[in-house]
Amino acid sequence: MNKKNVVIVGAGPTGLLCALGLAKTGIEVCVVERADAIQHSPRAMVYHWAVLDGLEKLGVLEDAKAEGFLSPELQFYVFKTGERIHLDTREALKTLSKTPYNLHLGQNKLAEIALSHLQKLPNFSIRWGVDVTGLTQSEHEVTLHCQQGDSQEDISAAWVIGADGANSIIRRSLNLSFDGITWPERFVATNVRGDFAKLGFSNATMMLDPEVGAIVARIDNDNLWRVTYCESLELPEDQVPERIPGYFAKILPEGTEYEVIQYSPYRMHQRAAESMRVGRVLLAGDAAHITNPTGGLGLTSGLFDIFVLHEALTAVIEGRVDPEILDRYSESRLKAFLEHASPAASEFKKLVYHCSDKEELEHKLAGLRHLQAHPELQVAMFGTAKSVETPSLISG
Repeated sequence: MNKKNVVIVGAGPTGLLCALGLAKTGIEVCVVERADAIQHSPRAMVYHWAVLDGLEKLGVLEDAKAEGFLSPELQFYVFKTGERIHLDTREALKTLSKTPYNLHLGQNKLAEIALSHLQKLPNFSIRWGVDVTGLTQSEHEVTLHCQQGDSQEDISAAWVIGADGANSIIRRSLNLSFDGITWPERFVATNVRGDFAKLGFSNATMMLDPEVGAIVARIDNDNLWRVTYCESLELPEDQVPERIPGYFAKILPEGTEYEVIQYSPYRMHQRAAESMRVGRVLLAGDAAHITNPTGGLGLTSGLFDIFVLHEALTAVIEGRVDPEILDRYSESRLKAFLEHASPAASEFKKLVYHCSDKEELEHKLAGLRHLQAHPELQVAMFGTAKSVETPSLISG
């Protein structure tokens, strides 16, 4: 293989969009993925307004809008009292963005769009069903040790990017710590078909309650919704599907028709690697840092990673900048995650799922009511997503 190539481990949206950014400049890119196809389990599906410019630069925004939809809505719904507080990105962000909306689209759909663009490029390839088991690197190249079925092989590259999720074999092969916490609950993400709008849910609703709190968001134009709640770890995970009807019976009016299409139980974390670069190996997305998904800042952080990374790595490969710039990539992206994304997601999680202190909840609700009455003050809330962004290391 051409030694000026890049191998990306992981065919989620982070890995594939990073591949697209590199491949569009002519760099040879290969993606390797242990699964046999793009995974469709319920995961991220709301992309903040702040990442839309980056998706547009990569050439995928129009396709993403066609597959999903843009929405300005955010609702805080107090389950016990029925109070609903509505915020709208359009008024708050009209001076900050030409697209003051959030994009709703399942992350598998975004990955499929990126892959469709990549498959039109002659310098891109993808290999499914390849399990990376470790790596070694020298001054000039990285060698991935791989298993495919009963066959073992090595794949060499000038650079490797680990975009292979929270359990990243790339990060573990580099012996990097992944410090932080694991929350003492289980999340259950469900994709549900039903008319939730008729029940008063907006396109994006934070339902606040210490017992049945949830994030409720519309995924598509065919009444598919994501409802993500949490439960005790003491409950057996293998019985999650048996408990799902009981949860919906608590939050929906009696007789409401709905159909659970998919579900996915998983643990929640606030963790970050000690570095996102070791020699010729780089990390991006959940492989580098992971947050609970409340507030939609996980994949948002991963996208901001690759917007910076593909541009900086291209400049390094083309000899326009010193590889030291990749250390700055690591430092700036970890700082943005630790100082902005992770704390904000933690606060949103506490508000939605752990709002048992009535005095504290009323204080927060009073602030939200004030924001509802004064859209010009909503910039700070919606600006949380922008705070996770870091500027280009090439153009500033």
